[in-house]
Amino acid sequence: MGRRKSIPATEPRDASRSPRIALWAALGIIALGAAWYLFGSPGPAGDRAAKKSTPARAVSVITAKAEQQDFRIKRRTIGTIESPAVVVVRSRIDSQVLQQHVSDGQLVRRGELLFTLDDREIKAQIARDEAQLAKDMAALTQAKAELDRKQILVDKNIAPLQQLDEATAAFKAAQQTVEADQAVLQADQLRLGYARIEAPITGRVGAIRVTPGNLVTAGDSAGLVTITQIRPIRAAFTLSERDLAALRKAFNSKPPAEVRVFTPGSTTALQIGTLDFVDSGVDIASGTIAAKGRFDNQKFDLWPGMFVDVEVDLSVRPDTVMIPAVAIQSGQKGPFVFVVRDDQTAEMRMIELAGIDGDKAALASGVKNGERVIVEGQMRLTTGARINETAGEGAAASPDSSKPPGPAK
Repeated sequence: MGRRKSIPATEPRDASRSPRIALWAALGIIALGAAWYLFGSPGPAGDRAAKKSTPARAVSVITAKAEQQDFRIKRRTIGTIESPAVVVVRSRIDSQVLQQHVSDGQLVRRGELLFTLDDREIKAQIARDEAQLAKDMAALTQAKAELDRKQILVDKNIAPLQQLDEATAAFKAAQQTVEADQAVLQADQLRLGYARIEAPITGRVGAIRVTPGNLVTAGDSAGLVTITQIRPIRAAFTLSERDLAALRKAFNSKPPAEVRVFTPGSTTALQIGTLDFVDSGVDIASGTIAAKGRFDNQKFDLWPGMFVDVEVDLSVRPDTVMIPAVAIQSGQKGPFVFVVRDDQTAEMRMIELAGIDGDKAALASGVKNGERVIVEGQMRLTTGARINETAGEGAAASPDSSKPPGPAK
């Protein structure tokens, strides 16, 4: 048999190279697939990549212009309407009602006749007083004549001086008697005037408590009728102690500060009056100061006992920047607004509020006169965002007088 042909032995393969090559191949395939998916495919991922290269759209917003004007610092609180004068009309004599000259709810003027009482007894007493006065006047005349005679006799040394002294005393006693009679007569004549009961003030008559034929007495606490003054009328209210200095300044100003009253929930003032009273002390228990406003009440819109919203002007802040209140946003660092730049981009500005006047806000700082603030669309904005600006209705920041302003801060 022949010799077998020997086969040369092969060199051993590097076991560590094969997995590494496979890993790099797999990564390359994945990268190529991702690139094809992102840039070669017309699917959603390709659309997102295309959008990234497209500039951001402008945000549509509505703006308003800031304007500079005087800002009235006000306070608003709850008050009640009260009458400056309430009088219970009572009889000052015991008598009987003969006539009633007014009816329930009637408006009367001071001095107007309300009731007529029976005065016959008083007139009879006056007649007796006059008769007594005439009698004593005659006695006085006689005493005066006797005094004159005694004076002549004493001067001629015919009568003793003692008789002159007695005549003088009798004359003075007669004088005092006459004066007493005159006082009694005047008192009865005054009582006769009480039989005509007149209105002590101008106002509105309440319910009539007596009618003709009824007996009335001077000690009757209920009285005949109550008269309430309703023109002019007052609104009583209180403010916090911290407003005392401003309230006193408003009270002493010329003319006095304005006070407005509203029915609860109303936006239109019932009447406009003036501040005419500030209490002389602060209520320690509540920390408030009482004040009152005076109103002409020509149309009787205000009625005693009404609850009303009261608004009083304390001072005026001149040349204050005013913007719509809806432009103000709240942040962690405080209130801010978005202002339109010259390049039609938005800028966030921190602001300092001076107060609120209805739907307008007064700023102490943050926005300048004439700048435009964004009043709608702020939620989609950041600083530098492009905007598409539209001026809103009533863009001017002038206050709306038809709406009641809120409390200043």
